[in-house]
Amino acid sequence: MTTSTRGTRVPAVLVLEDGRTFRGRAYGAVGQTFGEAVFSTGMTGYQETLTDPSYHRQVVVMTAPHVGNTGVNDEDPESRRIWVSGYVVRDPARIPSNWRSRRSLDEELAAQGVVGISGVDTRALTRHLRERGAMRVGIFSGNALPDEGTMLAEVRQAPEMKGADLSAEVATKEAYVVPAIGPDGAAVPLGTARFTVAAVDLGIKGMTPHRMAERGIEVHVLPATATVDEVYAVGPDGVFFSNGPGDPATADHAVAVMRGVLERGTPLFGICFGNQILGRALGFGTYKLKYGHRGINQPVQDRTTGKVEVTAHNHGFAVDAPLDRVSDTPYGRAEVSHVCLNDDVVEGLRLLDRPAFSVQYHPEAAAGPHDAAYLFDRFVSLMEGQRA
Repeated sequence: MTTSTRGTRVPAVLVLEDGRTFRGRAYGAVGQTFGEAVFSTGMTGYQETLTDPSYHRQVVVMTAPHVGNTGVNDEDPESRRIWVSGYVVRDPARIPSNWRSRRSLDEELAAQGVVGISGVDTRALTRHLRERGAMRVGIFSGNALPDEGTMLAEVRQAPEMKGADLSAEVATKEAYVVPAIGPDGAAVPLGTARFTVAAVDLGIKGMTPHRMAERGIEVHVLPATATVDEVYAVGPDGVFFSNGPGDPATADHAVAVMRGVLERGTPLFGICFGNQILGRALGFGTYKLKYGHRGINQPVQDRTTGKVEVTAHNHGFAVDAPLDRVSDTPYGRAEVSHVCLNDDVVEGLRLLDRPAFSVQYHPEAAAGPHDAAYLFDRFVSLMEGQRA
């Protein structure tokens, strides 16, 4: 049960599972919430972050000290709702100032029942998470707060992210179509687009099918439970696997569907969770990162070109694939195509004998830079080559 007390100074406490606590003021809804504590290094783009389904069951700590200055608009959400379990900021804007703003960030958080906390030393909290790793957390607010022992016990009873199977909780329940966009900016009549792509929704962001539509692609977005037969029922020229929350080690169904696509040799592109699914489909393992990559300023090198891109990230798991050699897989040779320059984490995979590739980050640039937009063009090139 949550309530809003906008404009008041309701006390709040953040409790980490290792026992460390931070005190502040309620921000957004008042009540209690639990999740995995993670930090995002983005200076902007908080609205896209909040509505990214990949943040399901996570409490996001913003490293930028001042948050909410542009308010909330009706154009930038990446999905139908806010997905974060909780929100932690240091210095929230008192008055939003932007010509597109419709309401303040704390009003939006309260309206959607998202419990947050402000006035926290987020620099100290972030350093703690970097040293100790992402961990379970609870935010408690209101005038009748439990004692710290009770709050800590409740945090430690919350489910962990490792082993969590969450894609079906955030994905669409019904298939829908995003029509291609013509040169005049108008939607292309269904069935007449340059290409058709079946997109398996594991937690897809709205800008991703839009980026494909801009390139003349009609996108059929399918539920996470879609079968291989349902994927091919749309007559795809290519198949896409989206980002999403949870532990890729639990995604056996998605792995099986992707293997069916690889067996048929259809051009394939995966983003984020889709990269981890490709890794598993090829026989690689996955593992949980200590504190993950989250933000819109992560440096990645495309090893095929040598180019370094500044990219948008949101992942706490990674693929365990060798960086120093080409690997043999059931579907031919594979190599690591992209790598994070901060810590050498695998950021992309590429098959050398079949038209399939993936990246761990978010080239749709919502929020984030446009350095990686070429990846959608690479997908188009694969479909062009297959057709030829």
